[in-house]
Amino acid sequence: MRILFIADGRSPIAINWIRYFAEMGHEIHLFSLYPCRTNLRLKSSTVFSTPLTPSGETRKIETNSNEGKFASIHGVLTTPRLRTFLRHWLLPFTFPRASQALHRLILQIQPDLIHSMRIPYEGIISALALKDEKHPLLVSVWGNDFSLHANSTPFMNYYTRLTLTRTDALHTDCYRDLKLAQLLGYEVNKPSIILPGAGGIQPDIFYAQGTPSVPVVINARGFRSYVRNDTFFKAIPLVLKQKENTRFICPAMAGEPQALSWLSRLNIAHAVNLLPVQTRIQMGNCFRQARIALSITEHDGTPNTLLEAMACGCFPIAGDLESVREWITPGINGLLIDPSDSQALSNAILHTLDNVDLCTHAKDINSNLIAERASYPKVMKLAFEFYNNIHTDLPEIIK
Repeated sequence: MRILFIADGRSPIAINWIRYFAEMGHEIHLFSLYPCRTNLRLKSSTVFSTPLTPSGETRKIETNSNEGKFASIHGVLTTPRLRTFLRHWLLPFTFPRASQALHRLILQIQPDLIHSMRIPYEGIISALALKDEKHPLLVSVWGNDFSLHANSTPFMNYYTRLTLTRTDALHTDCYRDLKLAQLLGYEVNKPSIILPGAGGIQPDIFYAQGTPSVPVVINARGFRSYVRNDTFFKAIPLVLKQKENTRFICPAMAGEPQALSWLSRLNIAHAVNLLPVQTRIQMGNCFRQARIALSITEHDGTPNTLLEAMACGCFPIAGDLESVREWITPGINGLLIDPSDSQALSNAILHTLDNVDLCTHAKDINSNLIAERASYPKVMKLAFEFYNNIHTDLPEIIK
């Protein structure tokens, strides 16, 4: 099968999904809006840089290994919320040029299937690029496509609805997003599937060991506009008042100005380890060091890092969101809190550290849950079957 992926080539979520099909021997092409380098076996890789990336030009690599070197995104804006706000208002003006570039690539490649991995902005550009071309379009919805992005501006609402009307098949990572997609215009009788966004959990990387001797809490969500790191950092001194030996590890936060400011302001640097971005193998090791994993967000679908943490035996504490409740039953296999309430977060952490039986019971439940619903081999087998159905059935439908 000749598959064209429209995806952020930097994203571990996208790469983990694409790798499955590349390793099966399918002809894989990648179109990325961000400079990237992967070790995937690709037939071609195209980067179309927007004004928020360095060059604003299209570059293509025609090799089986993606060894081109790209510069990182230029321009450091002050906060994740500001960056997201500016993208919502400015990036729609880049859609015509990006979609034209993608349209030319589609004409050249003639893919059997186009898979856009999230709606903003890959799905939108794909919907605009297809025009009258009869290639099946599969769109993946990631956690914030509807709850954060779709209603952020009139432009984003319009383009989200347009994308859903032009989408032939839909992949969401939670039931909530399938319902929202249908409310926004995706036809009920069109094909859909609900699977973890990264293709599930790889059991050779994310697995549980014994309980760590030191009480360690991990926050693996980094800095994004929807992550309540203010709640997280404010909860730390409240925890340390009662359990001063508790330690906190934070991947993808090393050198982050906001994080450093919180450490200084709250005098908690001795208890917090800000780590650089970790590889997947390193993330598995980080989770196995921790007793508790936090995912304190205002918007989310099924967080991949939360599933990875659960697979490694961490007790999950997350923001109380409809999508997260599809995985966590409060008081049984995790705890859910108001993501704006630092006192509630500290209470949840302390309650968990004091209840060994709760953690042991949750660990068993979550291990079975991941094996049943989120095992990478099972998930990607279902994804492959879904691809085959789209490839064989949809061309007749969209003619």
